[in-house]
Amino acid sequence: MRIAQIAPLYESVPPQLYGGTERVVSYLTEALVALGHEVTLFASGDSRTRARLVAIGERALRLQGKQITDPITHHVRLVERVFSQAAEFDILHFHIDFLHFPLARRGLTPTVTTLHGRLDLPDLAPLFAEFNDLPVVSISKAQRAPLSHACWVGTVPHGLPRGLHAFRPRSDGYLAFLGRVSPEKRVDRAIEIASRAGLPLKIAAKVDRADRAYFNAVIRPLLTHPLVEFVGEISEAEKDSFLGRARALLFPIDWPEPFGLVMIEALACGTPVIAYGHGAVPEVLESGVTGFIVSSQEEAVQAVARVDRLSRADCRASFEKRFTARRMAKDYLALYERLRSHPPQPPTAALRPAA
Repeated sequence: MRIAQIAPLYESVPPQLYGGTERVVSYLTEALVALGHEVTLFASGDSRTRARLVAIGERALRLQGKQITDPITHHVRLVERVFSQAAEFDILHFHIDFLHFPLARRGLTPTVTTLHGRLDLPDLAPLFAEFNDLPVVSISKAQRAPLSHACWVGTVPHGLPRGLHAFRPRSDGYLAFLGRVSPEKRVDRAIEIASRAGLPLKIAAKVDRADRAYFNAVIRPLLTHPLVEFVGEISEAEKDSFLGRARALLFPIDWPEPFGLVMIEALACGTPVIAYGHGAVPEVLESGVTGFIVSSQEEAVQAVARVDRLSRADCRASFEKRFTARRMAKDYLALYERLRSHPPQPPTAALRPAA
């Protein structure tokens, strides 16, 4: 099959450091190539892939810093480039939210869009009511809840290459936090859990410019705790050791998490996860098997005390059964075939939103 994968331009594919969506696009693209398909990746010019790369710009937008003042202009160029070549493909798979929707509705090549972010923002409801004929994919069932009227054609959980992370049967005893420093990720909760449990906490986290004030006001004062080590942003290669040597990953989120890629990264290493049960967390974790789902700080501290009773081999086995890139690619291929054979029908006048 001739498949186009269209990635955001904020990070390279895969990202050099933090970047969830672009990382998943990379895993999917390489798995599709390995399965024998003809794949073209539309992405930033510093991306690395075995697929054919159509480069939009020389470097990822984030790496260009203040030189980039309006990222939308670059994504408009991306969309134009894709649709100028659309006839070359059997399916166009977008990962850029909704910027392409008007052209996707009018094109002849089937499209599908994976929505990677939170969908409970009020501006999204009228948009997806307008474009309720365009097929979209969720990354968890929980993610769909705010937009039940969207044209959902499937749910495809994320996956990782099977050999990306090595299984580690034993830990070095510390707790880990990996991700972004932001109010919804609740690094402050992770620090409290570790301090109450009396265990070291290593924080490998990116601080976006938008969250810099929050970091300085709320998080930085907490980093003086003797059990806390702030590592900063780490690369993909560094994740293997960081997660694999941890006793547990702390995922004390306070928002409707669409998926939580870091959870399956930890499981791939054999590291259990202690997480608040928001969003997709109950779909990813098997509480009491691959970690513990909690609803309070007290429960989280108690979970830390019990986490060594869990089998790290079971964590790895869950990853191999449910969250490999090959499984993800096969799920998408089934969707591609269905969309080529039976594309969604345009909405009737009764279903279209009022002007």
